Amino acid sequence: MATASLPTQEFVPVKEVRDGIVVLKDGSLRAILLTSSVNFALKSEDEQKSIIFQFQNFLNSLDFPIQIFIESRKLDIRPYIAILEDRYKEQTSDLLKIQTREYIEFVKSFTENSNIMTKSFFVVVPYGSVLLEPGRASSLNTLSGGLFGKKKTREEEVKDSLVQFEELRTQLEQRISVVEQGLTRVGVRVVELGTEEVIELFYKIFNPGELDKPIKLR
Repeated sequence: MATASLPTQEFVPVKEVRDGIVVLKDGSLRAILLTSSVNFALKSEDEQKSIIFQFQNFLNSLDFPIQIFIESRKLDIRPYIAILEDRYKEQTSDLLKIQTREYIEFVKSFTENSNIMTKSFFVVVPYGSVLLEPGRASSLNTLSGGLFGKKKTREEEVKDSLVQFEELRTQLEQRISVVEQGLTRVGVRVVELGTEEVIELFYKIFNPGELDKPIKLR
């Protein structure tokens, strides 16, 4: 028996991205933090021990789960090549034009023959309480309306949903603060992604063939 194909959105657990916070279909929230890296191998032995100790303390201090996500992508050299091409057109000296053209060809050849990867590091902070959505509110109101003779309007349901979202986000922000402080002690810089950056990240995850500029720390 043939079954109708489901749209791709049915397999994506994300309901929406609101104020930089990912709202999943089950009502739970996720915040995504972009972090810097630490060149551990270049540290002295004492520094390495200190980093390990601080990271251990950070993990032991958490009373909620986190997810560490590493994104590896082939380096997109096209924006840099475009800048070099503009510089080439601006050159007035024939010698500088030749040198610029040779450098462009060298960069192209080097990147084509070498598998140069860029890595981005993320920490996902969850808050698992169920968010009161308008759809769920209406089912509850049907019951309460039968018991108490009052049923909320759609506008009231939406307002209640927004209020509860703000309450849950406050709880999530407390967790974000704990993670930021712990990673800062390890020597890692942390920045929370905004709405556009979260959408860009998900777009790149679900469209791996696309080459985009990496998200950068502010």
